[in-house]
Amino acid sequence: MRLNDWLKTQADQCEREGLVRLLKPRDVKSDLLDLAGNDYLALSQDPRVREAASLAALEWGAGAGASRLVTGTLQVHADLEAALTQLTGQEAALVHSTGYHANLSAVTALTDKDTLLVSDAHIHASLVDACRLSRGMVEVVGHNDLAAVERALSVRRQPRAIVLAESIYSVLGDRAPLAELFALCERFDATLLVDEAHGIGVAGGGRGLVHACGLAGRDNVVVTMTLSKALGSQGGAVLASAEVVDHLVNRARPFIYDTGLAPAATGAALEALRIIGAEPALVERVNAVSQALAAAAGVAPVAGAVLSVEMPGPREAIAAQAECARQGVRVGCFRPPSVPDGTCGLRIPASAGLEDDRLAYACRDIETVSR
Repeated sequence: MRLNDWLKTQADQCEREGLVRLLKPRDVKSDLLDLAGNDYLALSQDPRVREAASLAALEWGAGAGASRLVTGTLQVHADLEAALTQLTGQEAALVHSTGYHANLSAVTALTDKDTLLVSDAHIHASLVDACRLSRGMVEVVGHNDLAAVERALSVRRQPRAIVLAESIYSVLGDRAPLAELFALCERFDATLLVDEAHGIGVAGGGRGLVHACGLAGRDNVVVTMTLSKALGSQGGAVLASAEVVDHLVNRARPFIYDTGLAPAATGAALEALRIIGAEPALVERVNAVSQALAAAAGVAPVAGAVLSVEMPGPREAIAAQAECARQGVRVGCFRPPSVPDGTCGLRIPASAGLEDDRLAYACRDIETVSR
């Protein structure tokens, strides 16, 4: 079959299933109240963060200029890594150009053919792809199913195992049982890898759920994160022991063969971290907003900044999203293949930048559509 013929069959299938996606450029200013993005602390628009991005670009240039192992490691990268370890309580950090790359690096460099990867069914696509690229055996277990994790670890034949979870899951907004997963890893001599993309800056006073659970600094706990959500910038990082970071520097292909994170994004993330540490009210605010939105939507309180409102199917989810927009509120919409288990619904992230009057308006809109 010729490529164009195959592409047409794929497009027709998406159309039949209501899964067509389109790129829609966003204007600098919009009349819609934005409750679709992941800028949880509204720091991407904070004048201090924007200025820090500008100053870093002026000082270091538009790009890092090379891979981190050539000349692409800048002092601002080292400063950001030090600030990340201070916030999270981890021993060392390694900044990547994206959170996706951070997950690819951590999983592929820490596994070999003698490794079992026990993967929660709801982990992010970057971790799914990392598992596929790894040389280990992968076993997918039910979402937050501790018994299934225990079974997988107890009967494994591989000498090494890594359990993969998100601290706060990006679709349903629920939290992982990190303490229990860590206990299983301790019992069966395994490593716990936690993606804190939706935990850092939101949970545990902004320090993340791994820190809140007392797991920071454990030599068998590896944390990955993005700089593009609560920190309002772009990029990612792996946080772990110094030995793990040294290993990634020497073995992680997504790190070794990639250009270093752009100075502007690095400077922005560094300033965002300073603000989070100095202004705990920001973290308190985003959690208060998320609980108010959850109450309006009629769903259970969430662990972080993301709440979901389940819909019967993709077309209903799209219709509900459109109705919210007609009433002046932009919300997210999740549907296959972006989500596990065929789940469809509205995805509504909270923002600390939402003032009381605009929050009240959003709650009325969401309550109406949810009903």
